[in-house]
Amino acid sequence: MRHIYFDHASTTATDPAVANAMLEYMTTKFGNPSSPHYFGRQVRKDVVDARQQLADLIGATADEIFYTSGGSESDNFALKGIAFANQKKGNHIITTQIEHHAILHTCQWLEKHGFMVTYLPVDEFGMVSVDAVKQAITDKTILISVMFANNEVGTIEPVAEIGALAKAKGIYFHTDAVQAVSHVPIDVKAMNIDLLSLSGHKFYGPKGIGALYIRRGVKIETVQHGGAQERKLRAGTENVPAIVGLGIAAQKALSELSAENHRLESLRDKLIQGIEAKIPDAKLNGHRLQRLAGNVNFSFRFVEGESLLLTLDMKGIAASSGSACTSGSLDPSHVLLAMGLTHEVAHGSLRLTLGRENTEADIDYILEVLPEIVARLRSMSPLNAEHTTGIMASEGKTYQKANG
Repeated sequence: MRHIYFDHASTTATDPAVANAMLEYMTTKFGNPSSPHYFGRQVRKDVVDARQQLADLIGATADEIFYTSGGSESDNFALKGIAFANQKKGNHIITTQIEHHAILHTCQWLEKHGFMVTYLPVDEFGMVSVDAVKQAITDKTILISVMFANNEVGTIEPVAEIGALAKAKGIYFHTDAVQAVSHVPIDVKAMNIDLLSLSGHKFYGPKGIGALYIRRGVKIETVQHGGAQERKLRAGTENVPAIVGLGIAAQKALSELSAENHRLESLRDKLIQGIEAKIPDAKLNGHRLQRLAGNVNFSFRFVEGESLLLTLDMKGIAASSGSACTSGSLDPSHVLLAMGLTHEVAHGSLRLTLGRENTEADIDYILEVLPEIVARLRSMSPLNAEHTTGIMASEGKTYQKANG
């Protein structure tokens, strides 16, 4: 049986070139970059070089890149660091209802520590309004945090416009760009982004490594104390193998971004059009145009999401029903609910996210098996039976009236 991976928003395979380069830093180049001797000096330059490779990917400078363990730590670092460093100026934070839980749970924690948070709604496409952001600003607002692209439905938010608004108001702007980095052209200077979170395993780098971009001059407090690493803002011995791998992954992503985006957009559009043509009562979630190149998210009425995933897995297709961080939850997606979907429809969601190894043959295969799976699951659904009975009864009444 063939196995096809359609869950790249969850994680990606480490690029072979990345993995091979990392091996040397686990064996022969094992030194601590903070050590002054030969073994430390041997790897210190490689840590610096990787910082520049990562900076090039987002239009930053190397000294604005701070290594972390991944996206969740970067989000925590950004929100808590800004909040506590600037609380004399104000205690108000603005974010959205569809953020990753690394943002939402951090905001909820900050609320317990004296901060006020406004959670802005989104429209039916998962898009936040720039005007809503503007209206939410008060004289106590110190931070706006809006994700660059949603991890579930792929909608790309108006980041540049929000960045310009924040700059005009003298408010720090952070974006969780974990899903966007390497998939969308990013220029933190042109977009007026003050802080940006990213994670290596989302673009074929290793797991357990990420970074937070902090614009030079931003006032931020450290949240991890100990040594003087990362210019005294993030203590802990550097994860040199992962840092080197992150740099190589960033360099490759930058060189391939345009061509790979074009390829994935073509596959994505074929998949969307195929599902809409072959499966009735299928709702595309997210913005049709302002969308990540590799993201496809549908809700199927009268289908239970967990059953859909399990059946796809038996056909060799790996997919998800939303964020990988909450895939074990029986609750419907908070993102889909915020977009106005009912619990019943949200429960029938399917996220298919494409990546480097996916081909047109993969799209053909899922378009072959998915309609059959949905039809079979619907045939077993009592909700579908009630719906069908209702339609038949309604059509019967119409027929009787027309021929009465």
